[in-house]
Amino acid sequence: MTQTPLNIPKLLKDFREAAHRHKFNVSPFGETENYPLIALTKKASFPDSPHLYLSGGIHGDEPAGPLALLSLLQNGFFGSDASWTLCPLLNPEGLTLQTRENASGVDLNREYRNPFEKETVAHRRFLEDCGRFDLTLCFHEDWESTGFYLYQLAPENKEALGPKIIEAVSQTDPIEPSQTIDGLSAQDGVIAPKGNPLERDLWPEAIYLISRHTDHSCTFESPSAFPLNQRIRMLETACRTAYRSIKINMD
Repeated sequence: MTQTPLNIPKLLKDFREAAHRHKFNVSPFGETENYPLIALTKKASFPDSPHLYLSGGIHGDEPAGPLALLSLLQNGFFGSDASWTLCPLLNPEGLTLQTRENASGVDLNREYRNPFEKETVAHRRFLEDCGRFDLTLCFHEDWESTGFYLYQLAPENKEALGPKIIEAVSQTDPIEPSQTIDGLSAQDGVIAPKGNPLERDLWPEAIYLISRHTDHSCTFESPSAFPLNQRIRMLETACRTAYRSIKINMD
C-alpha cells in the first residue's frame, strides 16, 4: 500500500506544542542526519503512581504508531495520575523514506542487544537514566496481518493484559485469527513467547526493555493494509485499555 510519508518537521512541532500544553518536558537525546530524537516525560502528581513507557516509529513504514501517540497526547490522555515517558519517533529518517530500516538500511528493532546505529545507541543511553517502568508499550504495524494482535512479555505470575486488550479492540475492529504469527504460537490475537527471550541473538526494543527496565511489556501490531485512521484507533484503544488495567491493579 502506497502511503504519504510523514512530515517529520511538522510532526516534531506538533509533539512539542502538545507536550507544552499538557505539561510534558521535551528532551532531545540524540540526532540523526536531519532530525533530533526526542523524549517526552511527565512526572505523576503523587508518589507510588505507575510509570509507563511508550514508543513508536522505530520502523519507518509504520506511521500509525507516532500518529496514535500524538493523538493521545493532543487529547489529554496522559494525565497526572501516572508518570509517562514517550519516545514517539525512534526512526525519523525511515519515516521520511517510508522504509522499515533507517537511512543506513538497518532494522533498528533488531539491534538492541549489540547496538551500533546512532539511533539505537542514543536510545539505550537515554533509557539507562530512566530507571524502571511498570509497563512498556511499543506501537507497531504488520504488513501481513488481517487484524490486530499483540506480543506480551511478562512473568507467569503477572496478570495477563493481552486478553483484555484484545477484547477491547475487538469491539470495533478485527483480530488476527492466525494461530501462528512470525513462527510463534498465537491464541486469539495474543503471542506470549515461551522460553527465555534474552537468549535471542537479535533483540527488538521490547526484549531490551524486559532485560533492563521492566518485567511487563506489550508490543501492539495493527494491520498496515487497513485505513490509517483505523490503525490509529486500534493502537489508541489498546493503549487506553492497558493503562486502565494496570492502574486498577496498582490501586
